[in-house]
Amino acid sequence: MRLLVTGAAGFIGANFVRWLLQGPESSKVKKLIAYDLLTYAGNLANLQGLETNPAFSFVKGDIRDNDKLEELIEKEEVDVVINFAAESHVDRSITNPLDFVRTNIEGTLVILNVARKFKVSRFIQISTDEVYGSLGPEGRFSELSPIDPSSPYSASKASADFLVLAAHKTYAQDVCVTRCSNNYGPYQFPEKLIPLFITNALDDKPLPVYGDGKNVRSWLHVDDHSRAIFAVLEKGRAGEIYNIGGAPESEKENLEVTAEILKILGKPSDLMRYVEDRKGHDRRYAVDFSKINKELGWKPQVNFKEGIKSTIDWYCNNSSWWKEIKTGEYMSYYQKQYGSTFC
Repeated sequence: MRLLVTGAAGFIGANFVRWLLQGPESSKVKKLIAYDLLTYAGNLANLQGLETNPAFSFVKGDIRDNDKLEELIEKEEVDVVINFAAESHVDRSITNPLDFVRTNIEGTLVILNVARKFKVSRFIQISTDEVYGSLGPEGRFSELSPIDPSSPYSASKASADFLVLAAHKTYAQDVCVTRCSNNYGPYQFPEKLIPLFITNALDDKPLPVYGDGKNVRSWLHVDDHSRAIFAVLEKGRAGEIYNIGGAPESEKENLEVTAEILKILGKPSDLMRYVEDRKGHDRRYAVDFSKINKELGWKPQVNFKEGIKSTIDWYCNNSSWWKEIKTGEYMSYYQKQYGSTFC
């Protein structure tokens, strides 16, 4: 395979690239081009150590740059595109939605069209369960659940999904869409709940808990997500959507996750601080992953208790990585978001 992986220096993209090039499937990869604009959440340090792999190369670029993508895909004879590139933080989408429209919708359309022009054999769009909106206390989202996004972020991802699926119906383009639940693991930018709370706790700084802290998420370790994406790449049916979710026991209230982090780190519970709830904050997400399980044989393998412990260990052992990030623009943003106390 000759793959173009966009958003490859971000959290999920970088973990997928590492999993693919350093794992048992590496022999199937002839070439992997990691493509990323290196905006605030894209970090070349996430790919450190891969430079010596002869199958790996990095290209800095924007997924809205049609000419650059055309030149790259034609020159490298790319046969698979996996599109991780996205603005992904809900809070930032609330304050600046236009960036999300430009990257998540316009960018997806540009690279989708280029992939079709050069007859790329498979295009995989990495999406989110947030496109389904908020779930009640019972049940799980299936691939047939109505689309009902609550934030500019999820609305932009839903729009991109529709463009990708329409390309299959209109042009018979070979595409798949994956919708995952909340990911956690190494290299996650410390604006998301788990890495933010781990790194704040390590520095004995308060942990900002939205609302009453009882919002529920189904947590998926990023390595399980990588395995699922590869299963879709190899065996997924063209034009299909595949939900990728954590095991039922990984469904946790934010308060539960926060308490587990503090317990493992041996930090006091009074580090928790309740803050005003996020606008349009979905109450619960949970996805039914029976389709990908039945069709492709995938299911999550990482137990949440083991996964959160190994994730905490990674942040403890890689403090230089996150301390370098939590400066400059990061500090300015979080002082506006939460106040200087939390940063």
